[in-house]
Amino acid sequence: MVTRRLTWLAAIFLLWGAGIFTKLLALQILHHREYAKMARARQELVIEVPAPRGTIFDRNGQPLAMSVPTESVYINPLKAPLEIAPNLLARALHLDRAELTEQIRQAYDNHRGFLWIKRKITYEEGQELRGMHLEWISIQKEGQRHYPNGPLAAHVLGSVDFEEKGSAGIEKALDTELRGKAGELRMLTDVRRRGIESQLDVEGRPGTPITLTLDEHIQFRAEKEIAASVQLHHAVSGSVVVMNPNTGDILAMASYPPYDPNLPPKPGEEFARQNHAVSVPFEPGSVYKVITLTAALETTNLTPDSLIDCHGGAITLFGRTIHDSHAGAGIMPMAMVLARSSNVGAIEVGLRVGSKNMYEYMRKMGFGQKTGITLPAESPGKVRKLSRWGSTSLASVSMGQEVSVTTLQLAQAAAIIANGGMLVHPRLILKKGDQTVPVEQPVRILRGETAITMRAMMEGVTHPPGTGTRARLDGYTVGGKTGSAQIYDFAARHYTHTYNGSFVGFSPVNNPQVVIAVTLNGTRGEGGFGGVVAGPVFHDIGTEVMRVLDVPKDILDEPDPKMLVAKADQMSDLADPASEEANILEDGEGDDPNEPDGPPAPRVPDFKGKTMRVVLAEAAAQGLTVLPNGSGVARVQVPAAGAVLHDGERIRVQFSR
Repeated sequence: MVTRRLTWLAAIFLLWGAGIFTKLLALQILHHREYAKMARARQELVIEVPAPRGTIFDRNGQPLAMSVPTESVYINPLKAPLEIAPNLLARALHLDRAELTEQIRQAYDNHRGFLWIKRKITYEEGQELRGMHLEWISIQKEGQRHYPNGPLAAHVLGSVDFEEKGSAGIEKALDTELRGKAGELRMLTDVRRRGIESQLDVEGRPGTPITLTLDEHIQFRAEKEIAASVQLHHAVSGSVVVMNPNTGDILAMASYPPYDPNLPPKPGEEFARQNHAVSVPFEPGSVYKVITLTAALETTNLTPDSLIDCHGGAITLFGRTIHDSHAGAGIMPMAMVLARSSNVGAIEVGLRVGSKNMYEYMRKMGFGQKTGITLPAESPGKVRKLSRWGSTSLASVSMGQEVSVTTLQLAQAAAIIANGGMLVHPRLILKKGDQTVPVEQPVRILRGETAITMRAMMEGVTHPPGTGTRARLDGYTVGGKTGSAQIYDFAARHYTHTYNGSFVGFSPVNNPQVVIAVTLNGTRGEGGFGGVVAGPVFHDIGTEVMRVLDVPKDILDEPDPKMLVAKADQMSDLADPASEEANILEDGEGDDPNEPDGPPAPRVPDFKGKTMRVVLAEAAAQGLTVLPNGSGVARVQVPAAGAVLHDGERIRVQFSR
């Protein structure tokens, strides 16, 4: 009997031991990782430590956007008393109590031991929370994006959201590089979830600093001048692009209305936050005549001296009558068509170019496609396919209608002429970290001779009787083109008396160092024409650019105003419908025997193939002014050899080896 009891007792102890062993085996071996993970989840907190966002600099190393130290607050919802926590936090952090109560309740129901309450708190808010001495409230150090110059370059820089993710501009386009990689902090806590010790499991990697091509001083002046002109002329918006025509570097990109990226977006602020220079296309109007005449030089036998019949300032095509802004324009040289911005003259030139060639050069010079600049939401503008052109589309396009462009595209197109015929891609990024971003290889679009000829004709726009005299710079030659495009009302299906006023130009003409494109949208009346509203903006910004870049002056002595007036009168007579005889006399025909013979007008010598020293010596001997560019021997000259040289006109000669 005793033996049986001992046997049963031994069996019980054996089974009990086996059960304990089995349980230990399950805990320590079979399910060790699972239970260890559960234990760590109750004892540890894993906190993401955001890496500081990369600083954005201008080309001279001035910070435009940076991360500054700040603090954020989080709580342990499992320990926070639901009865009082929402009231305390809502009052201290200026939050909605009902919304906060719901967030804490959901976190508690889901057994979450961590909940962000507010990111980027103020110093005063942090001090008030610390004064409560509550164990379930914790404060974490973080970085906050700060723009030290406020609205300066805001449309280029963009902004970030509450999680420090880029939401616009460069901040969005290069978000991956700027954000870096967040770190992880593992904190061991006691039963009350109070921190005992912490360990940095994953070290954060700071974001890559970015250096832009912008110049802070030029950017400031561009924003100041476009804002002043928009307000003065009661325009709706405006934009400016300042560009190096040889590298494509954007020295300034301004947009109006402004906004401060340090402040959160406000309702209805979407329009102000648009970068109008790259995202809002418009009909360019007369600025586009540069493309029309460029295509003519490339594809027809027209020259600056070719006579164009402007039909008294009106032309009718397929039942549609198109007028010039100034009546009475007769026969004038093609150069004067550009200078006086004749719509009828541009149409006549466009008809000779033809639809196919016009479309080809529109595309070649960058219209209807994105420039590829490092900014989100860039618009390609609008260039309709040839199959969708109507009977008068060629006429419309020739004077800048039925096509839409951005201010940046205008600057890119002007750069092609300024740099001698090469398409350069606009760029904003100078460096990523310590690595310089290489300049994209330019592509030849125009013959060098065409570019030089267009420079000379565009310089005529800034002299009387040209439409761009307000854009001239003291001490520098300027070439450019005005534009005053009537804004189309799609609802009423007709053009209004509001305008997109533009001016795009470059300086110095002989060796351009800068291209500036200016656009004001929604100006009214003749006071809203491009020469009036945008020309002075070009002048003021251009003056600052020449100072900052230290560009040598190319006009040593200012011309006598009386000479300019006399030359303007002479050119006006040439363009008058009744002065057709003057054009014949210029060619040496039809001399009046009753008039005494005057000295014959000089003709341009043939400099091609000669060295610069020989060219300058020959020009000096004949009393001619030559503007040389490059080195080697003369390859291209404008005007061409044998052309009649008007009083005061200079000869441009391109040298190359």
